[in-house]
Amino acid sequence: MHKIFSKKKQNSDNIAKHSSGGEATRPNDTSAPANEVNGGSKSSRSSEAPVPSQPPRPRLVFHCQQAHGSPTGIISGFTNVKELYQKIADCYDIPVEEILFCTLNTHKADMNKLLGGQIGLEDFIFAHIKGRPKEVEVTKSEDALGLTITDNGAGYAFIKRIKEGSIMDNVAFISVGDHIEKIDGESLIGCRHFEVAKKLKEIPKGATFVLRVVEPLKSGFSNIGPSSGKKGSGKMGTGKETLRLRSKGPATVEIPDDVVNVAVEKINGLLENFMGINDTELAQTIWEIGSRSENPHEFTVGMDESDLKEFGFTDDFIFDLWGAISDAKSGRLKKVQEFTEQF
Repeated sequence: MHKIFSKKKQNSDNIAKHSSGGEATRPNDTSAPANEVNGGSKSSRSSEAPVPSQPPRPRLVFHCQQAHGSPTGIISGFTNVKELYQKIADCYDIPVEEILFCTLNTHKADMNKLLGGQIGLEDFIFAHIKGRPKEVEVTKSEDALGLTITDNGAGYAFIKRIKEGSIMDNVAFISVGDHIEKIDGESLIGCRHFEVAKKLKEIPKGATFVLRVVEPLKSGFSNIGPSSGKKGSGKMGTGKETLRLRSKGPATVEIPDDVVNVAVEKINGLLENFMGINDTELAQTIWEIGSRSENPHEFTVGMDESDLKEFGFTDDFIFDLWGAISDAKSGRLKKVQEFTEQF
């Protein structure tokens, strides 16, 4: 594309020189090509083969609602999660900072339906908007608080799961889907989920801290659902084709690979055994690093050069992760179940 633009610019310069009688077109310049001396430059340009026009790419269109209730909006023209959130904000004329996270095909804060790295071409998007802020004092009486944390890919970390019987399970007003905004007054906006998890883990046992969260906006609509009248679709969420959103490069439409799902499941199991964390997003990130690596050394270097180095994984655990990844690549892992979380 850059060559085409530079060529057009060159043609414009040439036209300017012809019209002003510049040096490049002096008739007595014997170094000029014959057709240019004889005024044939125009015919020379016209004889050039026209640049073939590429067929337009199909325009992918998605339907969206605010989870607490709103008219249906039309969303298109995005290539990553941040652009998607901006498109939704523009559609409803709200600040993009008001969007906490999105779910697919349900208005409920269902953490199994989070919008992540890919969207089914027939999925219906529900945007969960900031609601009431809440502050609670928490005493860390045990080593683990019992939280599983994820983030929306656009700067907000929130609670994905609360372990039954844990410290946080006994704290009133804290719920799944709450955005973790501050710890002891320190803003966590812009932090990834593992950074927030690290800060919570570093709080000493026995210490009391103030946790400020923001819950998703709620309403009395309990039967709201996606429209069934979309042209050309008999049902939603077929999963046969997806739009994969990438942090770098354009979004691509592809068929999900079962190998990826199985590998992520295996890595997630290793994480749960090693850290007590069940985090599909973290497992997906580890898989992506491993899928680009040809051997254990490259994988180790990739982990060390990523944000995941903050977890301080041991060499033995890195080796176990690589074993799961290499097994998946070679097809030695069998599919156990289909995962819906891909981000």
